[in-house]
Amino acid sequence: MKLYYSPGACSLATRISLHEAGIAAEFERVDLRAKITETGRDYTAINPAGSVPMLVLDDGAAITENVAVLDLIANREPKLGVGGPLGRTRLIEMLSFLSTELHIAFKPFWHAAGGTERREAAEAVAKRLDLLESRIVEPYLFGSDFTVADAYLFVMLRWAQAFGLTIPPRLLNAFELVSERSAVQQALAEEAEPALND
Repeated sequence: MKLYYSPGACSLATRISLHEAGIAAEFERVDLRAKITETGRDYTAINPAGSVPMLVLDDGAAITENVAVLDLIANREPKLGVGGPLGRTRLIEMLSFLSTELHIAFKPFWHAAGGTERREAAEAVAKRLDLLESRIVEPYLFGSDFTVADAYLFVMLRWAQAFGLTIPPRLLNAFELVSERSAVQQALAEEAEPALND
């Protein structure tokens, strides 16, 4: 398995989840601005969308889009999913919210927006964090068990911190708890770069 990633990007959630699942993988860094891999390849020739994560399976099949990649990992390691008759549906519901609502709300921060646009983006992020704050079961998003959704949320809470945004108390508690996990510490050490990429 091989993960194409960019340090601090949403692909960090995939790296964390792979470590949590005990799934061995190779990792190849992508410069998202230049669209070049660390081996000098044109990333758009590998993934025409030019985005990360992209997970290439052992049989050569490639999976893109964080929701799909994280769902695949949770299917391979059920402890990273959500139990119960609607478990997978609830997990996809949460991953979709994180992707289409919270993640996208950060977009202006990645594109050097200023003034009104940045203020509106901060308000959009805060609104979505407040909604998550009201839904978290604690200590993790779905209760006592860590899931791939917690890995994805962790990445975006790192972004919120980096941009000086306020994280609601219950989410901050979850963020701190996730920060202490050995798989998270391993993933951060492997990426060990202050630069963030969307």
